[in-house]
Formats: sequence, structure tokens, C-alpha cells
Amino acid sequence: MSLDTSAVPAAAPGRPALRRGQAISPTRLASLAVFAAVAAWIVLTFRDYGISNDEPVQHTYGQLLLAWYASGFTDERAFHYINLYLYGGLFDLIAAGLEPYVPLPLYEWRHLLSAGFGLVGLVGTWRLARLLGGEKAGLVAVLLLAFTGMYGGAMFTHTKDVPFAAAMVWSLCFITALAVELPALPRWRTVLGLGLSVGCALGLRVGGVFAVFYLALILAAGTLVFRDLRLPLRVLPRLVVSGLVALALMAATWPWSVLPPTNLFKAMGAFSNFSFDLKTLFNGRLLPIDQVPPGYMPEYLLIKLPEVTLLGLLAALAMTVLAAARLVRGRRLAMAVLAHPRRMLAFLPLALAILVPVVFAVLDDPPLYNGIRHFLFVLPPVTVLAALGLVGGWRGLWRHSRVAGAVFALAALELFLFNASVLWRLHPYEYVAYNQLVGGTAGAWGRFEGDYWSSSLREASLALRHGVARERAPEHPYKVSVCAEDVQALTYLGPNFQAVEDWDGADFVLSASNVGCDGIPGLPYATVSRMGLAFASVMDQRLRHPPVEVPLPDKDRGMDKGMDPDAPAVSLKEAGPQETGPQVAKARP
Repeated sequence: MSLDTSAVPAAAPGRPALRRGQAISPTRLASLAVFAAVAAWIVLTFRDYGISNDEPVQHTYGQLLLAWYASGFTDERAFHYINLYLYGGLFDLIAAGLEPYVPLPLYEWRHLLSAGFGLVGLVGTWRLARLLGGEKAGLVAVLLLAFTGMYGGAMFTHTKDVPFAAAMVWSLCFITALAVELPALPRWRTVLGLGLSVGCALGLRVGGVFAVFYLALILAAGTLVFRDLRLPLRVLPRLVVSGLVALALMAATWPWSVLPPTNLFKAMGAFSNFSFDLKTLFNGRLLPIDQVPPGYMPEYLLIKLPEVTLLGLLAALAMTVLAAARLVRGRRLAMAVLAHPRRMLAFLPLALAILVPVVFAVLDDPPLYNGIRHFLFVLPPVTVLAALGLVGGWRGLWRHSRVAGAVFALAALELFLFNASVLWRLHPYEYVAYNQLVGGTAGAWGRFEGDYWSSSLREASLALRHGVARERAPEHPYKVSVCAEDVQALTYLGPNFQAVEDWDGADFVLSASNVGCDGIPGLPYATVSRMGLAFASVMDQRLRHPPVEVPLPDKDRGMDKGMDPDAPAVSLKEAGPQETGPQVAKARP
């Protein structure tokens, strides 16, 4: 397969790939096995992931949206809650609404739900790659994305970003289906699917307008390719149905956006210009988020993609250049477009989904932080392109030389297995993985963003809880200070711990290796590490609290008060085994 016009299956997307009675191909069986394995992995591991910084407020936002509905649309606290009203509440509404009926702790339930959205995104990625490149491309795409740390490892904790990425890749699927069906009217399944997927995207983030932009460009391109000025008018009635479905879903999950409707544009402006007191780590420099260089997002994308994905992208680029050179040399470029318009249009949504967000981030230069978290929705289309490159590169080389094809396949397999081993060693912090362009995760440590969610505090908290359980039970709860949200530690510490704000007055300080959470004094009590890198630490500060000297009372004054001059300064009647000195009382502030 190559990335010229022959790359796209001749059949229109969306039609059943298998007819009744036809046997399922081995590649399709392998894809189904991958989905089953991912589902099993989710069920087995969703409890391993810690609470992210934003989850407490996000869940509160979902509860406030429920309160708005329950009050008969009079309780408007959700419309003024921090800055959460600028986001859609689709995920948080589902999480808060089903919480009373799910027999799981709150945050475990949220992580399971988020991973479910991630699985839906994997299915959408598989479907998009299969539409463009066939069954093998679909299988390769889902494997690549599942083993991309910033997706497969993030889908448990990035409860806003991964659901949005899933909705966007499904929007891309239906836009691609519509492009291939042109100049005929899109089928109703495509129309409804487009409305539902775009509505879900807008119900999570205002960035769903990217999908609307892609659709508009596809219609414009179709008008030019087919030389049919009436094409938009013929398609418009069905697109109106898609738009109404999308708006209804957006209004239901993000009511602020339509009260009044101009709020949608306010949200768009806010995310291009918002800023607050936060710094991000980029190339070893701590920068305010509104002063990051234009290359912040594309550079993070480049160093976060797995090596095997980069190989696929290089192969796709090489094949595209070669195909374009052949067409230009033979002066057949325009003829190719006219001969295969549907096939050429099919690639345009994929190209737009990759290029438009990257160009936007470079030219608009919005405030950015947490690496590519806010542009995580670019990963599925990038992965699809890489899968097309890997499959196409292998096929092209195999046709010319079976040895060359085998070498290429073995190189890709080796890179894939290497990446999988890295994620295995990082579990459950796969989302911090970096590729070898920066020396891997170890080379990026301290130079780029690490565990920005502080999710490693779960493991640190459990280590502290199990450690003090072996000590004598305290008379009072241990005081702990957390360099993050208290709930990220207290959820796992149990009743023998009390959160305090003052680090100096705490018995233990828990911190993740993140910006502003290093240099804490004390004795190391426990460390959470992977691949020789410290992700979180527990510092024991109990020995930093000096004993308080209690001076002996004046003998003469004691005599005046009727005290026995030979009595000890501190009564030993109730003394424990540690209080053996009569002249010094030890007190902890």
C-alpha cells in the first residue's frame, strides 16, 4: 500500500466489511483479540492509578450540573464554579450521575469510566485506519495507540483529555465517511454518527469546533474537486440534522454554552488567552505558561511519540514524497485527483486533523502546560498515519525484495517490543514516557514535564500507611502535609493521618517529583521509583521537632508553695517507658 490514490479501499467506508456467511479474516480476529486484551487490562489495573490534581473539582462540577437539573434549572452554581463552566460536563455528569449505583470507590469508578472512553477511542482509531488502509492498517493502528504512553497510560487519569480524544477520532471517522460518499448525499447513519460524535466532543471541550472546521473544508474541497457549486446546498439539509443533534447534546451536557448561545464564543476566546500563575518545564527551563515558545506543542509531540510510531511517520512521509514526485514528473497530479476524487478526499480529514491543531498551537501561541495533554486528541490521527506508513512501507519493500520487507518488519517489531517493555517498567505511570530523541524517560527527567498529575502519591501514601502500621500506634493522628491536593494522599492513608498546611509542623511530607515539590527537608521514609527515577517521596520530619526544655522550678518558690524540694520536676506517675529523665519533658509542637 502507498499513500497515493491506491491507498484507499475502493469500497465506500461504512459498508459492512463482511457479508453474511463470510468467514472472519485472521486480521479481524487479531483486532478483536487486541480489544479483548485491552478490556481485560483495564479491568485488572484500573485500581493501580492515583488521583489526578483536577479530579476533585471536576467531580464537584458534575455534581453541580446535576443539582442544576434537579432544582428545575434554578441552581446556577455550576455556571460560576472556578473556571470549570468553560468546559463541557459530559464525562463528569456521567460519573456523578452513576456514582450512587456503582459499587466502587469514587475515584476508582472515575478511572474505570475514563478507561472505557479510552477503549472507545481505540475502536474509533481502528475504524479510521481500516477505512483508509484496510484491516492490517487498523490492527497496527490500535496496537500503536494502545502502547503509546500518552494515550494507553493516560486513559485512566486524564478524564477530560482522553474522552475528548475519543470523541474527536469518531468525528473524524464520520467526516471521512462523508468525504468518500461525496458527491452523493451522506447516508443517515453517517449523518447521525457525525452529530453524536461532534456533540460529545463539544460536550467535553470547546475544541470540538475543530471538527466543524474540518467538515467545512471537506465540503469546500468536494465542491472544487467535483466542480459542483450546488453540492453544499444538496448536502446542507442532512448536515442540519447533524448540527441539531450535536447542539442538543452539547446543550444537555454543557448548558452554560447556550445560556446565552454567545457563551460558546466566550469559551473559545478564553482558551486562547487564559493564563494563571503556573510554570511549565520545557527543555530544562521553568517558563510561565503564557511565555512558552511557539514550538512547545510540536516538540512535545515529537518526543512523546513511541519510536515505532516515528518510524511509521517517516515511512508515510517517504511514500508521500515519492508518490507526489512520480505524479508531478508524469504531469498526472490533476488527472489523479479527477480520476479518484473520493479516494483523494478521504485523506484530507486525516491531514487536517494532524496539521490544523499543530499550526494553531504554533501561530496562535496559546498558554500551554503539561506537555501535549491539551492536544492529546492529535494522537489518534497521527497514529493512523503512522500505521498507514508501516503497512505501506512493508508492502512496498516486500514487493521489491522480501529480504528488505522482512528487515523492515523486524525493525518495527523490535521497536514496538522495546516501547512495550518501557511502559511495563513504568506502570502505572506510563504517561510520563519519552522516546530516545531525548534519551528516553531518564534523559527527559528534570528537563521536561514528569508526573504532573502527582498520581504517584497513591503509591507513596500506601507505603507510608503500611510503614507506620509496623510502629506503635500513635496517641494522636500523624500530621501530614501534601505537595498537591490533600485528597490525593488522604484517600489512601486512612484514619490515623491528619492533613496540615504547614510543612514545618508536619510529621511527614508527601511530594511528587514535580515543579515546586522538591527540596523538602527531612529524612527519606519512602520513595516511589521506576527505572531508577524517583517519582514521589515521603519525608519523615519527626526528628526535626526539637525537645522543649522545661526548667526546674525555683527551690525557694517551691517551698513557699508547699512543694517537696526533693520531688522530681515532672511527675512520673503516668510516665511511659520513654520518659525516664526527671528534669526534661519532651513535647511535640
